[in-house]
Amino acid sequence: MSIQEITQMIMDFIKDHQVWAIPIIFLLAFGESLAIVSLLIPATAILLACGALIGADLIPFVPTLLAASVGAIVGDYVSFWLGKHYHQKIISSWPLNKHPKMVYRAEQFFHRYGLTGVFIGRFFGPLRAIVPLIAGAMHMPSLKFNIANITSAPVWAFVMLAPGAFGVKWLETLFG
Repeated sequence: MSIQEITQMIMDFIKDHQVWAIPIIFLLAFGESLAIVSLLIPATAILLACGALIGADLIPFVPTLLAASVGAIVGDYVSFWLGKHYHQKIISSWPLNKHPKMVYRAEQFFHRYGLTGVFIGRFFGPLRAIVPLIAGAMHMPSLKFNIANITSAPVWAFVMLAPGAFGVKWLETLFG
C-alpha cells in the first residue's frame, strides 16, 4: 500500500467517522514524534490533509490543534525518556544502526544548538524523532528538554494544520 493510499484511507475514515478525528490526530502526532516509529508512518501527509478537513469545516480547529500538540509532546517525551534510560542500546540497534549518518547528524545538531536544537529539530523530517532520543542519550536536563518540547509542539502542530485550515478559505476569498 502506498503512502497516498494510506493517507486517503485514513482521511476517508476521518470524514466518515468525525468523532474519531481527535484521537486519530493525537495518535498520528504521537507516532510522528516517536523515535523510529516516525520513520514508518506517513503522519506528516495525513496531518497536512487534516488541515483541509478543518478548512472544509468537517473537524474543529482548536481541538485538532490541541490533539496534535499533545500527541507531539508525548511522543517526543517518550523518545527522550528512551534515550535517557537506554542510551547506546537504542542507537546501536535496528533501524538506527542502519542509518549512522542520520544519528551522527542528529548528534551534531544537538551539540551545536542544544535546547534550540530540540526546538528546531521538530521541524526537520527524520531529525524530528531522533533529536529527542539523542537529547535523552546525552543526558540533557529534563527541564530544558521539556521547555523546548512543550513550546515547539503547538508551533509544529499549527504549521502542519494551517495550510489546509486557512489556505483553502483564504484562496476562496481571494479568487472566489
